[in-house]
Order: sequence, then structure tokens, then C-alpha cells
Amino acid sequence: MKVFTSIVDLQNELFQVRHEGKEVGLVPTMGALHEGHASLIKRSVKDNGATVVSVFLNPTQFNDPGDLERYPRTLDADCKLCEECGAQYVFAPSVKEMYPTPDTRHFEFPPQSTVMEGAKRPGHFNGVCQVVSRLFYIVKPNRAYFGEKDWQQIAVVKRLVSYIGYDKITKIVECPIVRDADGLAKSSRNTLLAPDERAIAPHIYEALKKSVDYAKSHTVKETHDKVVADINAIDGLDVEYFEIVDGNTLLDVSNWDDSNYVVGCITVYCGKTPIRLIDHISYTSSKDNQ
Repeated sequence: MKVFTSIVDLQNELFQVRHEGKEVGLVPTMGALHEGHASLIKRSVKDNGATVVSVFLNPTQFNDPGDLERYPRTLDADCKLCEECGAQYVFAPSVKEMYPTPDTRHFEFPPQSTVMEGAKRPGHFNGVCQVVSRLFYIVKPNRAYFGEKDWQQIAVVKRLVSYIGYDKITKIVECPIVRDADGLAKSSRNTLLAPDERAIAPHIYEALKKSVDYAKSHTVKETHDKVVADINAIDGLDVEYFEIVDGNTLLDVSNWDDSNYVVGCITVYCGKTPIRLIDHISYTSSKDNQ
């Protein structure tokens, strides 16, 4: 496995890869890799002749400087995991390499980029679009792999790909959430949880799972309020938002029959720091059974 920090050096390498007739997969990450990332890398290795894993902690998508400062940085361990998963290349550029001059481009794709995370973290998705578009221009992947844990991000990236004209070049591949045995969605932020905080975090997914059955005989509002109450009842957990939305537009639904694809999206603060955790669950089967 080769590690590149230079855009030009990586592009020269990929020119040769394509000359050999190989397709290229890209797994964009911010580092602190875990089993969830490993599942994306392995899928890319299976699908493509060459896989590039980008490890870049992108400053433009953090609206909270403290959050950026706390984010774990583990490049050596990340490279080891990438190699074990079969990736051929790691791209680990500096901020100066990725942004030699300030990126003043502004991306907005309402409603996908303006609700939920977009509303709570102003500028976040603009930063995501800045870095993802740069990575796509640099790597020109045939396929790019994203985990469904960052479910809203995938919706925004799909809009971005169409906007920059890469919808005929790069296929967005969505990969299932990887969870710990107790249900907590794998996340780089989980490493920041103290043991007592890690012990309560699984209550988030537990409440979501229980709400699927609850939704079969209750309204959208009742289901929403039940999830929020159940999670907030746990000392150390505080729901920032829980939205039940149309899975395509990401707009709120009032009734289960407002859409044939209904999803609950949640963000919860966990612990004293606190650490911000996200998750989601589908209610489509609940609506179909009513």
C-alpha cells in the first residue's frame, strides 16, 4: 500500500492505474477509522481494481472549533487498517495541500442541505461539499463509498454529484450502518466517550428500535414524543433534535401515509463534554403494516 500526501503524485499514480484498465474506488474519511470504515474499504476493494482511502480532517465542515480540536487523529493506525482491508492507496494531504487558497465556493441544496444537520450546524454541508467535490476532481473515482450512518450527508452528496456533473462519472455507493453488539452505531466520536458515557449511548438505538413497533398503533407526533422522552429520561443523554421525515425530500411528515419512505433522524448529546451522536431508523414497514 502506498501513502500519498501530494495531489499531483496521487494523480500520476492513478493515471497509470487507469492505463492498466482498472476502475478506481474512493472511500472519503476524516480518519479515526473503525469497523464501519473497514466495511466501506472492503466493499470498494471487492468492486474495483484500485481503492483510494482519503484520510483528511476537513476544517471547513466544522462550525464548532472545539469539535474540530477534539476529533481523534490516528493516521498510523488508520493506514494499518486500510492495508489490512486491501486498499492500495491512502491519500493523507495537509490542509494547505487541499486548500492552497481559501475555498469560497458556496453549495446549497435545499431542502436536503438546510434541514436537520444543515439547520443545527450552519456551514457544515457547505464544507462537506467543498471537500467531497475536491476529492472527486482529484481522484475521479468510478465509485465512491459512504456509510448510511451519515444518512443526510448521502442525500446532499447525491445532489452535489449531479450539480458538478459527476453523476455520469461517479456512482455513489451506500453501505449499511455497522453497529456494536449493543446497537450503538460505529463512529469515530465513540472513542471520545468515557466508559460511563459509552454505557448509556446504546439507549439511543434502543429507543429508535422500540419506536418502530410503537409507530404501528400511534401517530407521527406520538412516536416522536415517545422517542424524545425515552432518551431524555436517561441521565447523561439529551436529544438535540428528532425529526420524522420523507426519506427522499427530508421534509417533515405529519402522517405515516404522507410518504412511502419514512425515516426518523436523531442527534443526541451524550455525557459531560458532551459528544454529539447521530443515528436514524426507517418507519416504512411500520406504515405499511397499519
